[in-house]
Amino acid sequence: MKLAFTAISAAFGLAAVGLGVPAFAAGEPAVTVNGPSGEILTTHEGMTLYTFDKDSGNKSACNDKCASNWPPLAAGSTATPVGKYTAIARDDGSKQWAYDGKPLYTWSKDTKKGDMTGDNVNNVWHVAKP
Repeated sequence: MKLAFTAISAAFGLAAVGLGVPAFAAGEPAVTVNGPSGEILTTHEGMTLYTFDKDSGNKSACNDKCASNWPPLAAGSTATPVGKYTAIARDDGSKQWAYDGKPLYTWSKDTKKGDMTGDNVNNVWHVAKP
C-alpha cells in the first residue's frame, strides 16, 4: 500500500505548513505523513515506523533476532529529547528513539518507502501513529 506523502522532510528543517499534517521541528527523528488510515510516523527516508505491544515503560522487549527483523530506530549516544521523542537505552547499550514512550522500529520486509507490510504482524506490531 502506498502512502500519500504530504509532509516535507524535517531533515531540511521545514514545516509542513498548510498540508494537513502537523508541523515538526528540525532534528526530530521521524516524520508524520498521511497514510491510508490516517497519520503515521515514518523515517526521513519514508520507511514506515512500528511499535511493539510487548514493550513497556520506555523499554524495548525486542532484542537479538527480533531486532534483526525489526531494526530499532537508532538514536545517537548524545541524542536528547525533542517534543514527544525520547532516546531510550537498549539492552545492548545502544540508544533507540521512542515516541510518547513507545520505542520505534522499522520492519526488515518493508523494501521501499510507503510499504506497511509489518502492520499487525502476529497481532503485536502496529504502524506508529502520532
